[in-house]
Amino acid sequence: MNTLEVSYKEDYAIVHMNRGKVNAINFEMVTELRSLFKSLEANEAVKGVILTGKPHYFSAGLDLIELFEYDKKQIQAFFASFGALYLELVQFKKPFISAITGHSPAGGCVLAVTSDNRYMADGEKYVIGLNEVAVHIQISQNLTEIYAFWMGAGVASRYILEGKLLSGKEALAAGLVDELVPLDEVLDRAEKQMQLYLKADQEILLSTKAKVRKHLWDKLDLNAENALKEASELWWKPEIRAKMKAYVDSFSSK
Repeated sequence: MNTLEVSYKEDYAIVHMNRGKVNAINFEMVTELRSLFKSLEANEAVKGVILTGKPHYFSAGLDLIELFEYDKKQIQAFFASFGALYLELVQFKKPFISAITGHSPAGGCVLAVTSDNRYMADGEKYVIGLNEVAVHIQISQNLTEIYAFWMGAGVASRYILEGKLLSGKEALAAGLVDELVPLDEVLDRAEKQMQLYLKADQEILLSTKAKVRKHLWDKLDLNAENALKEASELWWKPEIRAKMKAYVDSFSSK
C-alpha cells in the first residue's frame, strides 16, 4: 500500500493514513481504504480497528489539486468510490475508533464520523467539520444523516449550511468528538477504549452496535453512485470550476 500503513496488536488493527504532509484523500487512498477495511472486517483475528493520521493532520480532506485534473469519467468514478467507502465504514460491524491527530475538515471529517468514537488532539488551531458548502462541494444526504446522528438535527443543520469548521472545544460541546487529549496521547486513548470494547462478549457487542445504528442505517441511500451523483455533476459547473481553479492555484504557488 502506498497511502496506508497497518500494524496489528493482539486482537485489533491500527490503520495509519500516510500520504504526504496532510493526508489529502485521492482515488488511490480511497481504493486502499476500501480494500483494507474489507479485509479487516473479514479477518476473524481482528476484533476492532483504529484509524489515525500523522501529527497535526488526521486528514485535510480531498486532494482538490489532484481531483481538479480528473476528467469527467474519473471524477464520477472517484465520487462513486468515495461514497461507497463512506457506506462501508458507517456499516463496519466491528468496533471502529478514530484517533484524530489534528486537522480533520471535509473529507477527513467524513472518515471520522463513521467511527464509534472520536478522540481528538487538543489544540486551538485544530479544526474538524463538514465544510463542503464553504469549499463548493455538494454534500450528500447520507452525510447529513450521520451529522444529525451525532449532534442532533438542529445543530447539524446549522453547521452544515454554514460550512462551519469547529474547534476541538466546539466539536466536543456539540458531541462530534468524545474527548480532547494531548496530541501525543490520542492514539493511546483510542487504544484504551478499544481494549475496553474487547473485554465485552463480542457477539453481544456487535449485535448491540447494529441495534444502536439501525435507525441511521435505515435512512441511508445504499446506492453509492446515486448518493454523490449530484456532487460529480456540479463539479463541472463553470462558476464552481473557476473557484476551484483559484483555490488550486493558491495552493500550487505555495
